[in-house]
Amino acid sequence: MDESFATVWEAMAAAVPDATAVVQGERRVRWSDFEARSARLAGALAGAGIGADDHVALYLHNAPEYLECLFACTKLRARPANVNFRYEAAELEALLANADAVALVFHASLAERVAAVADRLPKLRALIQVDDGVAGNVPGAIDYEEAIVTSEPAPRVTRSGDDIVLWYTGGTTGLPKGVLWHQRTLLSYGNAYAASLLDARVPDSPDEAARAAQQRDATGATPVVLLPTPLVHATAVHQANTWLSQGGTIVLLPRGPIDGDVVCATIERERVTSLTIVGDVILRRILRALEAADARGEPYDLSSLRRVHNSGAMVSASLKDALLARGTMSFYDSLGSSEGVGFGLALTTTQSEHATARFTLGPRARVLTEDGRDVVPGSGEAGVLAVTASTGIGYYNDPARSAATFRTIDGEQYAVPGDWALLHEDRTITLLGRGSGCINTGGEKVWPEEVEESLKEHAAVADALVVGMPDGEWGEVVAAVVALDPSRDGAEPPSADELSAWVGTRLAGYKRPRRVAVVDDVRRNSIGKADYAWARAVLG
Repeated sequence: MDESFATVWEAMAAAVPDATAVVQGERRVRWSDFEARSARLAGALAGAGIGADDHVALYLHNAPEYLECLFACTKLRARPANVNFRYEAAELEALLANADAVALVFHASLAERVAAVADRLPKLRALIQVDDGVAGNVPGAIDYEEAIVTSEPAPRVTRSGDDIVLWYTGGTTGLPKGVLWHQRTLLSYGNAYAASLLDARVPDSPDEAARAAQQRDATGATPVVLLPTPLVHATAVHQANTWLSQGGTIVLLPRGPIDGDVVCATIERERVTSLTIVGDVILRRILRALEAADARGEPYDLSSLRRVHNSGAMVSASLKDALLARGTMSFYDSLGSSEGVGFGLALTTTQSEHATARFTLGPRARVLTEDGRDVVPGSGEAGVLAVTASTGIGYYNDPARSAATFRTIDGEQYAVPGDWALLHEDRTITLLGRGSGCINTGGEKVWPEEVEESLKEHAAVADALVVGMPDGEWGEVVAAVVALDPSRDGAEPPSADELSAWVGTRLAGYKRPRRVAVVDDVRRNSIGKADYAWARAVLG
């Protein structure tokens, strides 16, 4: 479908005006209101001189306003750009400068940081503050609700699938990089994914998509999708874009740490059909809440849940099995990155069906050696994953890194973000990890994720991170930071030697952690991705 998100979402609002578009706690936003508010916000932005190809930065927590901003920007053909709400003033300034942002929408609780940098960003000409119950004061900022009430809806314009969203990576290796995506690419890939779950045809036009949404609404089959993780990250926002484009309902959690009981209660209350997670952290909290509820004699009803979608971090097979044993949902692992999607997938419908980190290679993906050859299946040679068609088009303001990641191979553009994998004879792949994290110990390569998953298979281990630490003899040695399972109170904790030996019985000897530090909790970011810099600091 060669369209922009706004054109599709306008069709949805016309088709199912009284259906729910967004839910967060007690707040419920109907499709008609979602469209009307977004149109007025677009009018306010246009009144500030913002239009096609201008960059509008979103410095927001999860809220319906986040999605309204996406809608408003795409209505104007402006480019929404994400800013992590955890960023302090210096990080905020650096990203806004890199993005050439001309407008910033921010929550009032973040106003102090905005006020500290706004005067140093001469390209910023519009500041819009969203009330979140915390007093904030940024000179020249206008109130979000006032902007909506006092502005006329922006006139609808002709848009294109070439219209762009600018989405910044988390900056796990260096400064964040803004990936430019054509909306048609995200829309087409999302439509294909949604059609597979809805058992429907992929729509060819906004009108066809709207008719399908209208039929689902009439029969009570509207997809209801819970996104626990921040919309600032690609996993959540791309899922939001996908399901809004089906006329679905997006469910957001109240602000705060992700709580397993809140997730389960929300699934039960909203009759959620699809849940998106990022790795073990969220799933482990959900399983603990389920077990505790069972013990209280007050089990949660998750019977509405049809699919758990995981992306961005690996889920241990044992945790996946524990959830699959509780219902009729399937488990869909998608292997993607901020630069491209469709590298691999794993659809699990029964327990013990798939090993951790094992995927089917995507139909438009390949595994390449360092010198550009295709890895021979079953050869045991590691290679980097590459995918074509479902990719961004480059990094904003960074031609050198764009050339390194977005490569022309056999006449087509591929995204090659640096994830290493083994390609097996059956065309499945085992993900090894990002090349920048690879440990070189005595000339042998060790992939942290492989050792982490081995550690997490130990009954006493709740979470683990593995890094390489400098060593005079071996160059680097494998070292681990481990958090033990708190539910095993009273049980004898394993020693560092025991954990090292555990890995040694499952992996090659050189992959055993030579140093192990036990901590209360393994630090990860807001969506569960590893903080390897913290792990190195702990290990000293």
